[in-house]
Amino acid sequence: MRENRTHGSEGGESASTGLPYPYHEVPVADPARVQFLWTYKQILNRGRPWSVQLQSTEAIGDNRSATMKKWLKRIGLSITLLCLAVLLLIGAAWWYHHPSHSRINGVVYGTRREKPLTMDVLKPASPNGLAVALMVSGGWKSQRAGEPPAWLLAPLLRRGYTVFAVCHISQPESSVQEIIQDMNRGIRYIRNRSSEYGIDPKRIGVTGGSAGGHLSLMLATRGGPGEPTAEDPVDRESSDVQAVAIFYPVTDLLNLGDSTENLGDGGPPKSFVKSFGPDASDKEKWQLIGRECSPIYFVDDSLPPTLIYHGDADTLVPLGQSGRYVEQVKAAGQKVELVVHSGGGHGWLSMLWDIHHFARWFDEYLKPNS
Repeated sequence: MRENRTHGSEGGESASTGLPYPYHEVPVADPARVQFLWTYKQILNRGRPWSVQLQSTEAIGDNRSATMKKWLKRIGLSITLLCLAVLLLIGAAWWYHHPSHSRINGVVYGTRREKPLTMDVLKPASPNGLAVALMVSGGWKSQRAGEPPAWLLAPLLRRGYTVFAVCHISQPESSVQEIIQDMNRGIRYIRNRSSEYGIDPKRIGVTGGSAGGHLSLMLATRGGPGEPTAEDPVDRESSDVQAVAIFYPVTDLLNLGDSTENLGDGGPPKSFVKSFGPDASDKEKWQLIGRECSPIYFVDDSLPPTLIYHGDADTLVPLGQSGRYVEQVKAAGQKVELVVHSGGGHGWLSMLWDIHHFARWFDEYLKPNS
C-alpha cells in the first residue's frame, strides 16, 4: 500500500522531496513530477527567479529578430556603399574621357573628284606642342566631319597632344591607292599649317586600327619629301611621320594567310576587289597593285619607332600580318614592338586602355628629350 505524505500550510520541508512549503500533495512514485520538483528546488537554491532561468519563447524570438535586423542593416549599408563606388567609378570614367579641348570640324585639306577631303582638329586645354594624326578608316571606309569621337582620343588629349582626325572618301568611290595618296596629303597639310596649330612639324605621330593601321604603316614606310617645285605649298611638304602606334594592320596584301578574306587564288581580299580599282580583278596586274599597297615590301632602315597591338584570335587580319612585318623591321635594325592580345579578335573591350600605352609610346619617341 502506497503511503501519501502531507504537511501543514506553515513552514517545514517535505520529508520525501526536501522542498519548502507551500506545495501540493505529490505522489512520490510519479517520476515526472519528482523531476519537476527537483528542478524547481535547484532554481530556488541558486537564488534566481524562475523567469530568468527559463527564458521565454518570446524573448528568444525577440533576440532572433534583433539579430536579423542588424544583419539586414549591414547588408543594406554594404549595397549602398557598393552602388556609390560604382557611380563614382562611372563618373570618374566619364570625366576622364571628356577632357577639356577645343575642336574644329571639317577642315579641308584637299579634294578628290571635286569632293572635299576633311579633317577634325582637336586641341587640348594644355597643348604640349606635339601632334598625332588619326587615320579615320575601317575597311578603307571613313567617317564624316565631326564624327570621330573625342572620348576615344582622351588619353592623347590629356597628355597634351593636338589630334588631327584625318578622313578620306570611302572605297570603292576612292580606290585604296587614292586613299593612300590622300593620307599623305593630310600629313603634308598638317606640317604646312604647324605654326597655325602650334605644333612641331618635325614631331608628328600617327595612329589607327585595321585599315587605319595599314594607312599608318604606308605613311611610315612610303611617306617622304614633297615636290619642291609644286605649285601648291602643301605638296612641297614631307609626309614623313616620326612615331607609329596602331592596332592589327594589314601589311601584306599578296599573302593573306588564314584570313577569312583569302580565297586562295592569289587575288585581292574577296570583299575588297572593287576597292583597288578595275585592274584588281586581273591577277597579273593585282601582283603589282597588291605590292604597291603593302607596307611590308618597303621596310628600310629609316622607319620610325612602331608599336603594334594585335589579337591572336583575329580571323579577318590574322596575327601573322603583324608578325611577319615585325620580323622585317627587326631585320632592318629599327625599333618595333608587337603586343599580342591573348584571345583578341578584330577588336576587344580593353582597347581603350591600350590607347594609354599608345600615348606613352608617343611620349617616349616624340618628345624633345626622346
